[in-house]
Amino acid sequence: MNRRQFILAGVAAGIAGAISIKPSDNGSPYDDYFSALNSSLKNQGTFLPSMLVDLDLLDKNIEVLKQQLNPSVDYRIVAKSLPSPDLLAYVMDKAETNKLMVFHQPFLTTLANDYPQTDILMGKPMPVKAAEMFYQKLPTTSEFNASTQLQWLIDSKERLKQYLTLAKAQNTLVQVNIEIDVGLHRGGLQQAQELDALLKIIENNQTHLRFSGFMGYDPHIVKIPSIVKSPEQAFAESQAIYQSFIERLYQQAPQYKTQALCFNGAGSPSLLLHKEKTLANELSAGSCLVKPVDFDIASLAQYTPAAFIATPVLKKMHGTQLPALEFAKSILPIWDKNLQQTYFIYGGKWLAQYESPAGLQGNGLFGTSTNQAIVNGSEKTNLAVDDHVFLRPTQSEFVFLQFGNIIALRNKTIENQWDILHG
Repeated sequence: MNRRQFILAGVAAGIAGAISIKPSDNGSPYDDYFSALNSSLKNQGTFLPSMLVDLDLLDKNIEVLKQQLNPSVDYRIVAKSLPSPDLLAYVMDKAETNKLMVFHQPFLTTLANDYPQTDILMGKPMPVKAAEMFYQKLPTTSEFNASTQLQWLIDSKERLKQYLTLAKAQNTLVQVNIEIDVGLHRGGLQQAQELDALLKIIENNQTHLRFSGFMGYDPHIVKIPSIVKSPEQAFAESQAIYQSFIERLYQQAPQYKTQALCFNGAGSPSLLLHKEKTLANELSAGSCLVKPVDFDIASLAQYTPAAFIATPVLKKMHGTQLPALEFAKSILPIWDKNLQQTYFIYGGKWLAQYESPAGLQGNGLFGTSTNQAIVNGSEKTNLAVDDHVFLRPTQSEFVFLQFGNIIALRNKTIENQWDILHG
């Protein structure tokens, strides 16, 4: 091969390589579902960034949950994953349960007042001062009886002593649910023998303390790499740990064998593994009912995303023009068709992924914004000013709280607006 042939071969290889890495056109217009949502929001909406919950899809997810739930256990709704009083009331009605798991003291105060017939288990140990605030804010006229309807989560002997002091100061009975570490390693008792000291404190202070059960959260069992162990192996190990605490309880305090206790377990990711056999008598889940992106996992494959962010397009520009790189405005779209259109949307920088139209993307060179986020897409996205961009939250518990309310949809039209929990 002579020098000229070598150079030509090199150029050809470079062109071929460039073509092979040239981005594909990922764009497409709304599908029928999001086209209907866009029309509905343009006719009825506020033209503000909005959190949408599709009640038809939510209903289907509730039915999936009922089918997957072990028939011998109760269902407890994780309130932080559905942080709206009206949304929680809707799910309680459809799922036929009055049990909530709560993770935030202001939410506890609101829900105890709004729904005084609920049975509440705290999902994490509260600083005792936060618990004290709850008792101070609970109206004396409230129908909610904290001594029988509320279980505080206790993760150590030291915290139990703090709650004993609080119970004495409030002249009340505090129900104690003990957090146990079934393999997640995020706190709680790790060895069954640790239970002895807590049971002794409870036994010596029965006027102010009552043991109500265990909570063993186990989402890790479906997230451990399969090369390490299978979900089934991890589940069996977590159940063995749970069993060791139950056995220790009955050895040290056999009177509990005849008492109704709360043995709480699961979480959305691991719910399905409890279906055939479980030591828990109640299982908790919440996120699976709206299925944000982080819950796109095999064990939740039967659930459908039911929550979306909708926000209007404020500005539309042809091409992609970047500060100090104006000369590349027409060049960039030639290389990457997904840069053919620039949209600026109302708000941005949520924990969310672009959902519809397909092929939308942020622009890392321009940067992010919570005020007017830049969104690029190909001509196929076919958006106009005042159309809506739809995103899918990666989680529900924090993202929902960034909006003033939830727009509840029925038949792809706005049925109601529901308040978000605050505090």
